Amino acid sequence: MTQPPHDEQTAASPEELREQVEGTRQGLGKTIESLAARTDVKTTKAQEKAADVRQQAAVKAGELKVKAAEAAHQVQDKLPDPVKDKAVHAAEQARANAARAGHLLQEKAPEPVRQKAAQGARAARDNRTVLLAATVGAALVWLACRRGKR
Repeated sequence: MTQPPHDEQTAASPEELREQVEGTRQGLGKTIESLAARTDVKTTKAQEKAADVRQQAAVKAGELKVKAAEAAHQVQDKLPDPVKDKAVHAAEQARANAARAGHLLQEKAPEPVRQKAAQGARAARDNRTVLLAATVGAALVWLACRRGKR
């Protein structure tokens, strides 16, 4: 027979062995709770940090939207009325063409393509100001290039 290690207790009866097992279970339970509490602290800190980063990103996005809107208004204020009218007309044509393309897409495109197109449309709707500013900027560049060639 082998002898148990020095730190283990030997049981004289099955009842004593059961008590030792129960004591060991309770000790392990406390150890596990302690380890879980340490892990929860780390998880909580990580969640707080993630929330801070999300909040900072939202603030920055809001600032960028405001700046883009201001830039768009400045550009619109500087545009001559004929250019504004052409831009409005071009936007109406673009909407009509997009609607036709959307209907065609719904009829003939496979499902994954439809999902990607819907995702792109949502992104465009969410960023209208930026798209408008980019369109106006492109119109100004086009006008400048056109006047430079004359």
